[in-house]
Amino acid sequence: MEKITDLSQEQKEFAIDLLVTLVVEELEKNPGGDPTSLLSAFVASKTGALLYDESSKLWWNGPSYIAELYREEQKHNQEKRSTNNESNEPSSAQTRA
Repeated sequence: MEKITDLSQEQKEFAIDLLVTLVVEELEKNPGGDPTSLLSAFVASKTGALLYDESSKLWWNGPSYIAELYREEQKHNQEKRSTNNESNEPSSAQTRA
């Protein structure tokens, strides 16, 4: 088997696009996953941006690993939103005043 030492820019872009497809398929395994909305959300995420940043070498990893990174990002974002919502809600002492 011949070892590939250099990939053209086109080959790298194709590999990344293919990985995005495979990551979305992996994410679809969870109930309620709509492929179109998952694709849009993934590409707009920090994980998606990092995947398209070739210098990160994230594209060297498999789709399951990348999907897990995305899930962790979404979990962190959800926790952050929850914390922000709680801090923006008036306390019971403030609502009585």
